Amino acid sequence: MRVNFKIWRQESHQEEGSFKDYSVDNITSDMSLLEALDYLNETLVLKDEKVVAFDYDCREGICGQCGIFVNGRAHGPHDNTTTCQVHMRSFEDGQTIVLEPWRARAFPIVKDLIVDRSALDRIIQKNGYITVKTGGAGEANSILVAKKDADKAMDAAACIGCGACIATCKNSSASLFTAAKINHLDHLPQGKLETNERVMAMVSQMELENFGSCSFTGACEIECPQSISITEIARMNNLFLKAKLTKE
Repeated sequence: MRVNFKIWRQESHQEEGSFKDYSVDNITSDMSLLEALDYLNETLVLKDEKVVAFDYDCREGICGQCGIFVNGRAHGPHDNTTTCQVHMRSFEDGQTIVLEPWRARAFPIVKDLIVDRSALDRIIQKNGYITVKTGGAGEANSILVAKKDADKAMDAAACIGCGACIATCKNSSASLFTAAKINHLDHLPQGKLETNERVMAMVSQMELENFGSCSFTGACEIECPQSISITEIARMNNLFLKAKLTKE
């Protein structure tokens, strides 16, 4: 199998970048897209050329670090998958595959396909956790949680922070990510005590990080690898309004 990669190359955020073409032979259909990039980099090393920088960790669809645009779509051609889960059988022999990094002001390019997503970490650092001292781990059933609440908490907690929702949004909004991090705690009794402080702090930090506003186009929901619903954003907005009214 032969493919033509059209890859965005950029040394740093301060420098200009451009697409560069690479033609690669001997690609097998069972290779993942990242394995194909590994193979490309091996050929570049033999040519004494700079390898393509791209991010990854688990390569099992868990961490989300591999996120890039593949032919103009976040993570690639399939619904609810991460980039590392895309295999070369998803493409045709001789096809041109365009690879580029997330495009968002809050995600400055580190190099090539790698972007700095530390803005998401700073949102979580603003009370995206439980501060109540609970001591050692207690009996699992000592605090009863209704199944519907536990399910909703788990649905929101499934967010892996890959940034696809932001990259695919026309406004580069981080609302789906922030909502998931707020709601998964608010659904549980341990998290409800700090809901008002949490939602006010995290939403304020989100706005400080140069993310755009949500206009409910639904693109984030479509591209999310974990199928997190856009209704999480509506719930976050409701919590924010209640917290603001309570504060006033």
